[in-house]
Amino acid sequence: MEVVAYYRVSTGAQEKSGLGLEAQVDYVHSAARQQGWKIVAEYTETVSGTIAPQDRPECKKALANGLPVLVAKLDRIGRDVGHIAELMKRTSLKVATMPLADNFQLHLFAALAEQERSFIASRTRDALKALAVRAEEGDTESVAKVARRAETLARGRTDANRAKAVEAVQLRVSTWLETVRDPIDLCIRKGAKTLPAVAKCLNEKGVATSRGGEWSPMQVKRAMMALSLSFAS
Repeated sequence: MEVVAYYRVSTGAQEKSGLGLEAQVDYVHSAARQQGWKIVAEYTETVSGTIAPQDRPECKKALANGLPVLVAKLDRIGRDVGHIAELMKRTSLKVATMPLADNFQLHLFAALAEQERSFIASRTRDALKALAVRAEEGDTESVAKVARRAETLARGRTDANRAKAVEAVQLRVSTWLETVRDPIDLCIRKGAKTLPAVAKCLNEKGVATSRGGEWSPMQVKRAMMALSLSFAS
């Protein structure tokens, strides 16, 4: 069977290193040898996977051959299940890592992969929210992680702007911590000798956490550590 090979590398690191392309070529040619497919043409382009296959110049050329399109992995042709479904109306797809899968099976794989990406994105958002909460409560390790994330996101900005981003995170955390220093210290001085006791004292006084909620013993512990407060003070 004659096929055309299509390779896609994302913009950025994959394009610069060439490793992404090299691995794809290995996958495709190995599968072709094993399955007895003859590669009659190869097309390569650097483009985001969010762009529909039919809108990519090199992919258009591959489709114009009227032959099955062979890719290394399914996400090289597309990450959107809708894009892949539309593509399957025009051609037969062959995937090197799943050489025996037909279009129907590949459609199912694409749907499952999209669902998993959605789950991962949701878990990532939840993890970042939890990290932000811990940072605002004074957990020093979380503060450092938030600062590093801010710096990473700021890459491409000037050094001055990156420094300001990190400084802003630290300032916000330290400012809030200072507002709860005296309430925590007073609770301790009035007889609260355990973390649950301090949490109860703060909640009874109506002192809110950084998120406006009630205190837990763990939140008290983080704040006390950040403020260098102890039950012996």
